[in-house]
Amino acid sequence: MDANELLKKVRKIEIKTRGLSQNIFAGEYHSAYKGRGVIFSEVREYVPGDDVRDIDWNVTARHNKPFVKVYEEERELTVMLLVDVSGSRLFGAAGDNKMEKMAEIAATLAFSSIQNNDKVGMILFSDKIEKFIPPKKGRRHILLLIREIINFVPESQGTDIDVALRFMTNALKKRTAAFLISDLIDSHDYSQSLVIASRKHDLAAIQVYDRRDAEIPDVGLVKMRDLETGRDAWIDTGSKKLRKMYAKAWYDRQQWIAGVLAKSGVDMASVTTDEDFVKSLLGLFRRRGVARH
Repeated sequence: MDANELLKKVRKIEIKTRGLSQNIFAGEYHSAYKGRGVIFSEVREYVPGDDVRDIDWNVTARHNKPFVKVYEEERELTVMLLVDVSGSRLFGAAGDNKMEKMAEIAATLAFSSIQNNDKVGMILFSDKIEKFIPPKKGRRHILLLIREIINFVPESQGTDIDVALRFMTNALKKRTAAFLISDLIDSHDYSQSLVIASRKHDLAAIQVYDRRDAEIPDVGLVKMRDLETGRDAWIDTGSKKLRKMYAKAWYDRQQWIAGVLAKSGVDMASVTTDEDFVKSLLGLFRRRGVARH
């Protein structure tokens, strides 16, 4: 993609997603994520109605009367976007390809973050860590993130979510709000690293997939390529048995994903490449906002 085309694409995504973040998502984002981290502020004398669990027993013993610890919300949150840049991101039989949809979602999350004065960073991963961009604030930084997503050329084409989760857990010491943005199609078992990452960070998953990932239409004999392995194969889509097996494999994978996410306490939103992501993303924010309160 040449520089002018890239600039136009980034600008188009900015116009669409910045408006969404300002007018729709900023408040929902704040409700869902701000205040999840608290820091110690001071101690003060106990008053009826205070939570006894907040009593500072050391200070209480020194003064012979009860004192409680006072906490306040962390004013600044760190947001980390874990974006899948494996070969399958370029697939898009219906609507946009996955990469374009993931770029829009990531941009909306990023602009919502800076509306709330938070820092945003990004991890681009395939079956290895392709690039780590440390968290920063500001519009210029967000535009850099968008450019990287839509123009990045990975060294590898495979997918290993386990690698991305382990890297985030080890690299980020401070608790962050993290979003895993991927089609979640992965032959590796990442359930254990998901549990560890979700304990340390405030993690949510956003699945971006194409409807053809879930089912194959009957269009006769066609040549298909696996975008992650590069292998070609002729497939008889007229075979009802084959289409049924393909659909069942998708269903089984989705059941496994839902199970490991639920066990880890990780919320998920699913978005297809041919639909507006606003409803799904708002639903994710609102579920988390309700859970907070």
